[in-house]
Amino acid sequence: MNKNILVMLVLLVGLAIAPFAGVYPEFLMKVMCFALFACAFNLLLGYTGLLSFGHAAFLGSAGYVCGYTVKMMGWTPELGILAGVAVAGALGFLVGSLAIRRSGIYFAMITLALAQMVFFLCIQFPFTGGEDGLQGVPRGRLFGVIDLSIWYNMYYLVLAIFCLGFWIIYRAIHSPFGQVLKAIRENEPRAISLGYDVDRFKLLAFVLSAALSGLAGATKTLVFQLESLTDVHWHMSGEVVLMTLLGGMGTVFGPIAGAALVVGLQNYAAGLGEWVTVITGVIFVVCVLLFRRGIVGELQALFKRTS
Repeated sequence: MNKNILVMLVLLVGLAIAPFAGVYPEFLMKVMCFALFACAFNLLLGYTGLLSFGHAAFLGSAGYVCGYTVKMMGWTPELGILAGVAVAGALGFLVGSLAIRRSGIYFAMITLALAQMVFFLCIQFPFTGGEDGLQGVPRGRLFGVIDLSIWYNMYYLVLAIFCLGFWIIYRAIHSPFGQVLKAIRENEPRAISLGYDVDRFKLLAFVLSAALSGLAGATKTLVFQLESLTDVHWHMSGEVVLMTLLGGMGTVFGPIAGAALVVGLQNYAAGLGEWVTVITGVIFVVCVLLFRRGIVGELQALFKRTS
């Protein structure tokens, strides 16, 4: 059996039984939402070589749309999630169409600037609730039948969404499409010389990454029944970069490990106050200096050397 599939099965079983082993379901759901967000970002940075500083715009915009449609328009949760994903994908197309015209730091700055525009729009638009955000978003009933206010129904929905998003990313990076993305990352001029429409592949990767980030954001809104400006702030874009680099950029499971580490520090070290940021920074510096391939990347390298 492929070792990646074996790890995925172990991870799936572990997540399925973890709530019954004493781990808080809310914490696990938060980890899965941010892990999906980090995996979506890794598709762009780790496999295409595009550094976006504006991915919080897709996470937050989908969250706002999902929250508004479910709370104000009475939509069922699955329709709210789909609406959020659609808006995030459309926004990704607009941002990507402009950003891919440049490369390197200029690409990153364009994504940051456009994401800040989304942040200010979220402050100004009345339906977002301004600085108060959208509060009291009902979880509702999935397909009008399954009551998501029951914790285990909500938990296994989040698990199913995480598995779906992860499977889409896994299939993408192990397909001919994914091989082209890796070729663009390694040597873009050579990919162009081979006849590939590089801009089209970049845009497709950007839209897919944005839509999956939106899937994470919409799901997160239902989990916490809240959407606020935190999710569209540039700090969130920096946080997902941190998760990806800590876990291992360009690895399948690295973003999951990075998300679990960062969210775990934020939750279980919350009593330390501002020191959580300092501890996270120290861990990041240590990883950059000693584990440049990230936690999972270094473990994979160690396994190859010993096998």
